[in-house]
Amino acid sequence: MDSLQGIKQRFGIIGNNSGLNRALEKVLRVSGTDISVLVIGESGVGKESIPKIIHQNSHRKHSKYIAVNCGAIPEGTIDSELFGHEKGAFTGASQNRSGYFEVADGGTIFLDEVGELPLPTQVRLLRVLETGEFIKVGSSKVQKTNARIVAATNLDIIEAIEKGKFREDLYYRLSTVEITLPPLRDRKEDIVLLFRKFASDFAQKYHMPTVQLDEHSQALLSEYRWNGNIRQLRNVAEQLSVLETERNINPAILRTYLPNKGSRLPALVDKKERESDFSSEREILYKVLFDMKNDLNDLKKLTLDLMKNGSSESVQEKNQGLIDKIYGDESDEKEMNQTSMESIPSYSSETKKNSEVEPLDKYSFVETIEEEEPLSLHQKELEMISQALIRSKGKRKLAARELGISERTLYRKIKQYDLHDIESD
Repeated sequence: MDSLQGIKQRFGIIGNNSGLNRALEKVLRVSGTDISVLVIGESGVGKESIPKIIHQNSHRKHSKYIAVNCGAIPEGTIDSELFGHEKGAFTGASQNRSGYFEVADGGTIFLDEVGELPLPTQVRLLRVLETGEFIKVGSSKVQKTNARIVAATNLDIIEAIEKGKFREDLYYRLSTVEITLPPLRDRKEDIVLLFRKFASDFAQKYHMPTVQLDEHSQALLSEYRWNGNIRQLRNVAEQLSVLETERNINPAILRTYLPNKGSRLPALVDKKERESDFSSEREILYKVLFDMKNDLNDLKKLTLDLMKNGSSESVQEKNQGLIDKIYGDESDEKEMNQTSMESIPSYSSETKKNSEVEPLDKYSFVETIEEEEPLSLHQKELEMISQALIRSKGKRKLAARELGISERTLYRKIKQYDLHDIESD
């Protein structure tokens, strides 16, 4: 059996990360047995190397080794591919066919992306693991196989089990020994070593000088997240080797080959949120101004009736109702009534005694309304939000829909006006 260093040299594994070394040591220990192995790791970490190492260091190394990508085979034909089929079993089955388990008898079969197997096929695979028996599609004859199974997946199997997409009993049969390969971002000390190996390989392949990274480029390379892991790093090394005429790579050049997909752009998101908030506030402001305009028009009509008809008491009641509607704050009612009475001469004490109407000073009336308009706008908005929350029984989503604003804007207004006593989640 090969040593750890010998395995790395033989299969081209680069790196001295402790997590990688532990995984390889576990591989060497299980290679001499026939127990099933499940390899866990993200896409691109090199899971396909593990079953090859296991096969080459086992007593099965002179028998067949078959690698099957379960995610690449259509669901309708996966059973036929794995277990074979009889002639006439389905449309297009013009002759008997041996499946992978029959062909790999005595050897090793690698099931890559095993988490993609459909549930009926998982039941068949479980039987192979437990008894070594399988039945071809369209046949009733039970056959035996002595193939060793090594499986791999980049899925969270526990989560797949909880969602009912993967059988729990199959998971425990496959994972007699579980080997986890660390992602490249957890192997920072190995990233530059891997890049140098890839750059050297591509220099020989394309007959050109090897690209070199300066100190800052190496630091940038080590800090990059590498969502595509080793596969992505290899692609970047190949692109630099082929496309760059300059063989000394600086950070400015390297950044153009490191995609930003998947990274967050806070400034862009914040800008959209600000635009959305501004639009929502503008909508509620338009509503308030429109309602105030209608109330002021009604107040002007009543003032004209007062000047023409001289019925001070009835007009006073109507005007007071409008004033209460505009200002709406009972705590300031006396002060606003007094302001209104002083602003309109017809409400003076002398007018009440004589029941005579004096000409209305329209300029003083307009000035008074303009002075109170900011206060009225504030209270009108408060009234609209309060009434909407009451009608919706404190449910922000319904209230926001009625007001025509976003729920986030409404929540900010509730906090601003301290309306939590009528708000509920």
